[in-house]
Amino acid sequence: MLSFQVDGALTSGGQARTAVAGAESNVAVGLARLGHHVGWAGRLGADEPGRMILRTLRGEGVHVDHATTDPDAPTGSLMRERRVADLARVHYWRAGSAASRMQPPHVKSALAAGARLLHLTGITCALGPGPLESVRTAAGYAAEHGWTVSFDVNHRTRLWDTAAASAALRPLLGLIDIVIASDDELPLIAGEPGTPEHDRVAELLARGVREVVVKRGAQGADLYLRADQGVHTPAHPVPVADTVGAGDAFCAGYLSGVLDELSPEQRLHRATRTAAFAVATPGDWEGLPHRDELSLLDAAPGATVR
Repeated sequence: MLSFQVDGALTSGGQARTAVAGAESNVAVGLARLGHHVGWAGRLGADEPGRMILRTLRGEGVHVDHATTDPDAPTGSLMRERRVADLARVHYWRAGSAASRMQPPHVKSALAAGARLLHLTGITCALGPGPLESVRTAAGYAAEHGWTVSFDVNHRTRLWDTAAASAALRPLLGLIDIVIASDDELPLIAGEPGTPEHDRVAELLARGVREVVVKRGAQGADLYLRADQGVHTPAHPVPVADTVGAGDAFCAGYLSGVLDELSPEQRLHRATRTAAFAVATPGDWEGLPHRDELSLLDAAPGATVR
């Protein structure tokens, strides 16, 4: 999407800058910076915002050969207003966008190109029937061909309500290997109202999910490979500049650890460290680290690395 970042309230004349935003593209940039071969497949308008997005992703080393454009629909957009201290408000203009008109044939060439891992999010599913069916098609193809399928629930209440999200996302579970969700998103994909988190995790694992990763913000994250045994990693303490994009950064770090075949503890450590870079830097993805920068957080606060 094209993102307008407004410093203050728009109605009071807040100044805006343009940027590129999107959960999957944020993860793609994060993985590319960590040294992985990454491709992004989506649908954009045949317009200036679409060209800006493609140029930005190419510049970050993300392959966009299989991105498609729609000559009859615009690229989606959002506006993020910084309203009160560090509280931000996001407005979406995605109805009728090129992405909302995506259909399974639009991802066919990307799937045919092959991959080790396919990353999907609930945001695409929320854009309409075509995008949801495209996600189902991609997940089915990946599962059939032995790829690892990761899925970040990434619920957006301004795009759809919890009932619609739950009805759409739960049928995907038989195709997903890694579920990533914040603790308040787990009820969307497992259990009934009042079900304890332990039982929701157990249900996901029983339905074929291999790894359940629960993001807890400033409290860190937990990884469950078995319902009765979790691995916890605290968040890396950094000054908070902007929390938007932190979840996507976490996903990038975690999936990088999966691709590098790190241990569960090491995967979580890389995930929380990558998220810390995002939290400490303004912007959705601009502060994401390159692989050789991960160790910068080992330096003392305020230090200068020479």
